[in-house]
Amino acid sequence: MQIVETTNEGLKRAYTVTIPAADIAARVEGEVKKIAPQVRMPGFRPGKVPANLVRKMHGPQLHQEALQTTIREAMDKLVADNKLRPAMQPAVSLGEGYDEGKDAELTVELEVLPQIEAPTLDGLKLEKLTVPVTDAEVAEAVARIGAGQKSFTDAKKGAKAKDGDQIVIDFLGKVDGVAFEGGAAEDTPLELGAGRFIPGFEEQLVGVKAGDETTITVTFPEDYPAENLKGKEATFDIKVKAVKNPGEFEANDEFAKMLGLESLEQLQTLLRGQLEQETAGLTRTQMKRALLDQLAAGHDFAVPPSMVDAEFEQIWTQLQQEAQNEENPEDALKEIEAEKDDYRKIAERRVRLGLLLSEIGQANGVQVSAQEMEMLIRQAAQQYREQDRQRFVDYVRSEPLAAAQLRAPLYEDKVVDFLFDKAEVTEREVTKEELQAAIEAEEGTAAAPAKVAKKAPAKKKAAAAKEEASAEDAAPAAEAAEEAPKKKAAPKKKAAAEEAPAAEDAAPAPKKKPAAKKKAED
Repeated sequence: MQIVETTNEGLKRAYTVTIPAADIAARVEGEVKKIAPQVRMPGFRPGKVPANLVRKMHGPQLHQEALQTTIREAMDKLVADNKLRPAMQPAVSLGEGYDEGKDAELTVELEVLPQIEAPTLDGLKLEKLTVPVTDAEVAEAVARIGAGQKSFTDAKKGAKAKDGDQIVIDFLGKVDGVAFEGGAAEDTPLELGAGRFIPGFEEQLVGVKAGDETTITVTFPEDYPAENLKGKEATFDIKVKAVKNPGEFEANDEFAKMLGLESLEQLQTLLRGQLEQETAGLTRTQMKRALLDQLAAGHDFAVPPSMVDAEFEQIWTQLQQEAQNEENPEDALKEIEAEKDDYRKIAERRVRLGLLLSEIGQANGVQVSAQEMEMLIRQAAQQYREQDRQRFVDYVRSEPLAAAQLRAPLYEDKVVDFLFDKAEVTEREVTKEELQAAIEAEEGTAAAPAKVAKKAPAKKKAAAAKEEASAEDAAPAAEAAEEAPKKKAAPKKKAAAEEAPAAEDAAPAPKKKPAAKKKAED
């Protein structure tokens, strides 16, 4: 086998590889001898079929298999002999006009990972912003649970309903005097002021009494999901069957026991722990971004363009999907299009940080254990239907790149924790608002140009995941040179019927919920 280097520019490499026809033929002959004892043919005793007949029957298939095997071995030798660390799967092409009996002429093109010196970790300094959980916050959390556990009792006879009261009604909706589908229900509980029904519906029922019958007029919102009702004026015939007052909430042991706990103190302890865990997550986000800023500032090496392209495509695809969900998709798409170059810079930063973290982890013996990897695989498999889980497990175990993709976030966390231990850390107590502001400030200066962060914070979700560049995800090809789809298992989306109460499906639609507040760390 002959290997000739044709390109060596920066991180790009190209080679021509010549595999002698004799080598391929020898492998075919070896396969013929191996399968001959199992071949059955009329007129011959088992195992006595002549080799030339075996070759005639199975020759094309054996030749193709032998060629593929020989090419794989050639690639392994090319990588080993030249001490290459491919950034992505090498592109291999077989010369035109190749046929059995000829030498196989291969063209191989690839990009290699840069040589990175593990940085000196001396002098690494970080500030840890901590947020204490106050008794008032715990009490507020208890009250929020209490608000969700409201109980209502019948109001005094003749009492008028006010905001916060619950009324029980029958209703019949009509457009142009004709009842419409889904516009009628009986014995429907409705908490006035909760904003569950379309605008104007609840407000017109303040002041009604049990036994009242009335008709109200409302206009369906322009973004109402039912096309036949968008923007339409409708009347609702209402029959009030009961008016109920909310019970007074009291945080005590009885309330805790109603939740299945032993005491109010136990409930408060659990809630305090949850709040502390939440603020600890924000603190870690702030420290991690500050850490990665320091690493990025001290290292500026060339990164493989193919890796940047792959990272950019992931970011860009997510941004486009999010833009489609905006109120004005066309404007959102134009906005991100205008900032496309900035997002490519983010992709390059993510790849560079990923390679750097990977180098630090390898140089310092950071590893994900077999037990941890098995747990990751099992957890990821739960996102699939039960009948598909074992297939997913088998796939990850057989595909090195898929395993690297799954292992990447945990590996990164371990490298980050290692760096936290090495750094000189000073603590400063702040408010939750100050901590959030610090995170957002870093997001605007480190992840991307500040103008991008200010113009489109909601659509920056993909790019704001930026510094959370995954150490192994950035360079899985450095560990294995086999193809694997670069897709993460995603939990199945819940059916619409699971996302909305059946009572609301029959009733006038609730107002559109505001978008969930963006998490501090993806």
